[in-house]
Amino acid sequence: MAADVAGYSRLLGADESGTLQALKAIRAELIDPTIAAHNGRLVKTTGDGLLVEFGSVVDALRCATEMQAGMAQRDAPTPADKRIEYRIGINMGDIVVEDGDIFGDGVNIAARLEALAEPGGICVSARVQEDATGRLDLAFEDMGEQALKNITRPVRAYRIATGPVSAALQETPDLALPDKPSVAVLPFTNMSADPEQEFFADGISRDPRPAQLCTV
Repeated sequence: MAADVAGYSRLLGADESGTLQALKAIRAELIDPTIAAHNGRLVKTTGDGLLVEFGSVVDALRCATEMQAGMAQRDAPTPADKRIEYRIGINMGDIVVEDGDIFGDGVNIAARLEALAEPGGICVSARVQEDATGRLDLAFEDMGEQALKNITRPVRAYRIATGPVSAALQETPDLALPDKPSVAVLPFTNMSADPEQEFFADGISRDPRPAQLCTV
């Protein structure tokens, strides 16, 4: 999993001290505990970037989605131009481990996918999407084949829907009952062979008897 802060240089230029302090707090309060909770290993940091290794695609995705949900919650009261938003890329592949660091196409693809992600978003490879299907309740949006820098073959990428779902979308609110009786006029269905029982389309009956009323 590769992650970095969108617009990092702009944030530093506007408020270097405040941005660095905020990033330190985010690491301590959200990112590091979330990585640990999902059995990840923080391989290295590169300024505003993170490289994390997982033994499981499910763990990586759970970590990423919880991180982004936590960041969205933290950012909610912050003006849009001052928000710290991470972009995350996830890939599954072979790696080379050397002196605690990791290398290889698997790492490079994760980094390129991160660059495709929107601020606050997650972008994954087709291998990740295939392995996660049926195991996690996530919505994947197909981005098609992507030509990634310094990667010889095109990589199919998927965007994951992130962010907290509003209560309005989670529940269908019950309609309030009126405090007074309501009357509904229901059309007759002629169950007999008598054509005199038929009604005009405008609801006016040939039958002089009153229409049926239903009180609810």
